Amino acid sequence: MNYLIGAFKPSCSISITFADGKTRKQVPIKKENGQSVMAPLFQSQENIAGKISVEPVQGKKVEHNGVKIELLGQIEMYFDRGNFYDFTSLVRELEVPGEIYERKTYPFEFSTVEMPYETYNGVNVRLRYVLKVTVSRGYAGSIIEYQDFVVCNYSPLPPINNGIKMEVGIEDCLHIEFEYNKSKYHLKDIIIGKIYFLLVRIKIKNMDLEIRRRESTGSGANTHVETETLAKYELMDGAPVRGESIPIRLFLSPYELTPTHGNINNKFSVKYYLNLVLVDEEDRRYFKQQEITIYRQQETC
Repeated sequence: MNYLIGAFKPSCSISITFADGKTRKQVPIKKENGQSVMAPLFQSQENIAGKISVEPVQGKKVEHNGVKIELLGQIEMYFDRGNFYDFTSLVRELEVPGEIYERKTYPFEFSTVEMPYETYNGVNVRLRYVLKVTVSRGYAGSIIEYQDFVVCNYSPLPPINNGIKMEVGIEDCLHIEFEYNKSKYHLKDIIIGKIYFLLVRIKIKNMDLEIRRRESTGSGANTHVETETLAKYELMDGAPVRGESIPIRLFLSPYELTPTHGNINNKFSVKYYLNLVLVDEEDRRYFKQQEITIYRQQETC
């Protein structure tokens, strides 16, 4: 039995280390099993360099058809788990076919790598970056090792950031005006605004402000939309009167937000909304939703 177990063990071990691994910032990333591990943080146009070590099991040699390393940017839909769409694919050949008798180390470097999209782990999709080392072998089966890393890209301050001002209501029953100080917020920002009650003829019990994330995956008839409520902030408890003004001050830093993602390779998008919810004494709900843009400033990863 021990012989059979040993027969399926790989004939060599592979390790991947980054050149600046000891000094580079590490951030948590969720694996397939739901557990978090620490991974190095990069941004687009950086150099990604390091070394690969291939070490045969003691007393054995490894016959191979070549050794290579790939840098891959991949999108995986959870309804199609295991099938990755590669939007970035770079390859470096490290070794020609031959035999390895003892530990061998290969340096590698990918210069000024274009990594346009951020690492993302959503409800139905994930975007990841990974280094993949392959010791190619024919009948014996290739030996593969992966090393994840995280990409965060920073945005400049938006040149135009207009406030939001809207009037909503039910004819002859309720008329309110709400305003937010701007429409684009960074991940550690504060949403500041006011609610004005111009007409109140229904008995309102409470009012909340929600932050909602809408993740759209697929396209056409296969589009799937998932909406999560990430934050719920109570603005008012009790009945307002005409002319009353309710201040809004909502800190974004406690919540696990990502930047807004537009159409990522025709695969998915991520949008954020502020949802104002009013509940009357008969538990009827009235709401108004407004899209906002979330972006990443320096040092918010």
